[in-house]
Amino acid sequence: MALSAVAVKNAKPAEKSYKLSDGGGLFLLISPAGHRYWRMAYRFDGKQKTLAFGVYPEVSLADARERRDEARRLLAKGTDPAQQARLDKIAASIAAACTFGAVADEWLEKAAKDGISEVTLKKNRWLINQIRPSLAKRPIADIAAPELLLALRKIEAKGRYDTAQRLRGTCGQIFRYAIATSRAERDVSADLRGALVLHKVTHRAAVLKPDAVGALLRAVETFDGHVLTRTALRLLPHVFVRPGELRFAEWSEFDFDAAVWTIPAHKTKMRKIHSVPLSRQAIAIIESLETDVEFSPYLFPSLRSGTRPMSENTINAALRRLGYAKDEMTGHGFRAMASTLLNEMGQWNPDAIERQLAHAEGNAVRRAYTRGEYWDERVRMMQHWSDYLDQLRDGAKILHPAFRRGKQTSR
Repeated sequence: MALSAVAVKNAKPAEKSYKLSDGGGLFLLISPAGHRYWRMAYRFDGKQKTLAFGVYPEVSLADARERRDEARRLLAKGTDPAQQARLDKIAASIAAACTFGAVADEWLEKAAKDGISEVTLKKNRWLINQIRPSLAKRPIADIAAPELLLALRKIEAKGRYDTAQRLRGTCGQIFRYAIATSRAERDVSADLRGALVLHKVTHRAAVLKPDAVGALLRAVETFDGHVLTRTALRLLPHVFVRPGELRFAEWSEFDFDAAVWTIPAHKTKMRKIHSVPLSRQAIAIIESLETDVEFSPYLFPSLRSGTRPMSENTINAALRRLGYAKDEMTGHGFRAMASTLLNEMGQWNPDAIERQLAHAEGNAVRRAYTRGEYWDERVRMMQHWSDYLDQLRDGAKILHPAFRRGKQTSR
């Protein structure tokens, strides 16, 4: 006799587990604790088996009957419903691992193991979180270019054009990782080139005129804050590395006999080893430090602990203290300063300057022809640059080439 919804609802526990049959192998198992489980008894390949359908009331009588009927259809086709349930569970697990969100998390985990800096990881996590509400649960192989574009335009609608552009690039890396791990066939972000609003690049604030550079260098010499901060400010113009690379500089990276600072790949933006020729002035500034490797592995440790580097805000805060507003000069601005003035000198190979700045050549063909390190030229250039900075700081009259007239004039 078939069960009724009322009979199922009113089933009471007994001293021992008992069954209420519904027909077709389906029955309700009531435990002494009062739990009610849907089960189906069947035979397959000559063996008696039991299939679980869930717990009442989460699974209703009608739901249990539907699952029983589906199991009987599988049996009619010669398929074991229990085995099929296991396969379906595996397929669901695989599908869950193939969503955009799951692949993005796996890509971030791999990036961390590859040694990407925590700052970069934090930025990537933040970017991906902007698009999670739209794509996280979608199978990555099913995402088409229009769907990705719609998600990115939601970000554009908030006026965050640069974020949308950067996120498209990050999504491209995730799609390419999915391709490499056999969970997608193509990078649909590539189809969106030119589809997003171009963000006008705002160049970092920097002092670029020789007389203004001299004034800045003289101001640095008068800085009355902590001596470590003043030394970092004095060194940065001579090496013009990224501020983060200076903050994390360790004594073990310096070979003072060879006059070179070798920055490990995991500390650089391009994830390539970067060597900085040290001028006589740079070495003298480093040697003036009152700390050493016994105090801290870092040249510029935190004032609170020798186990941590200087705060990322220290350099910019010092520049503000010297009277330079954030739209006038930043720690990163020393790189623009060096790039501008070295190129204006007209005596250094632009590729050598770019290599010293650790920039990546965007043109693949040109990159193939500029793999040389230009090391000897960079050594001469860095010493010349430090000598030039000293002249500017000391207020000497600097001669500049007048390329159009073919002679030198003074400023």
